[in-house]
Amino acid sequence: MRPPTIVAFGGGGFSMEAGNPLLDDYVLSLTGVSRPRVCFVPTASGDADHYVVRFYRTFSMTCDTSHISLFRRDRGSGAVEGDLEEHLMNQDVIYVGGGSVVSLLGAWRAHGIDRILRNAWRKGVVLCGLSAGSLCWFSEAVTAFHGAPSVVRGLGLLPYSNCVHYDGEPERREEYRRFIGDGVRPGYAADDGAALHFEHRQLRHVVSSRPKAQAYRVEPADGEILEAPLNARYLGERMPDMLTAVA
Repeated sequence: MRPPTIVAFGGGGFSMEAGNPLLDDYVLSLTGVSRPRVCFVPTASGDADHYVVRFYRTFSMTCDTSHISLFRRDRGSGAVEGDLEEHLMNQDVIYVGGGSVVSLLGAWRAHGIDRILRNAWRKGVVLCGLSAGSLCWFSEAVTAFHGAPSVVRGLGLLPYSNCVHYDGEPERREEYRRFIGDGVRPGYAADDGAALHFEHRQLRHVVSSRPKAQAYRVEPADGEILEAPLNARYLGERMPDMLTAVA
């Protein structure tokens, strides 16, 4: 069995990096199967049609693909009908798209998806996503989708805080540091193109689809906020058989 695994992108993947499959391919490689079962969960975008179409265009040739629709009554074309729990528990990857993490969490809790995803994670289904699809897995996270940055309570599978788009949204980065100074739990931030790979609740690797993309451990220290860069391996280079673990 695979260990409980989450790969949280600061930004990137098929919806942000057309023609750059490095992060998505990395996630698929963690399944250990030649044709993974991948279910897309576009809740944070309100199940936007264009997002679902882009998912299928990217993955359907190499994976057994499906998607979950909570806001629309999709039928056929890969939309899951019937028992959502049974379907999700039998995936290799559950891929969560970006958008509003506030809307995502509200819908998931209303439909019991939060409980299902926790069980899938424990079973070894690889959970991944970008932006809202990264923030949701953590105990606390910084969202800026609806205006000024604010803190939301995530699912808590990972007992840290999280901030995404760290290189592209200076206000979010500044506010994340302030929030930690005000008592938000220490955590991890990731640039667009950087991904945090957790096994169980421990950070195992940081990988990137862009040569300069970075991730950070952010925590208070001696009255200041320490922003420590983490060793990120660029996936565009030839990789050794074993990735270097984050110290």
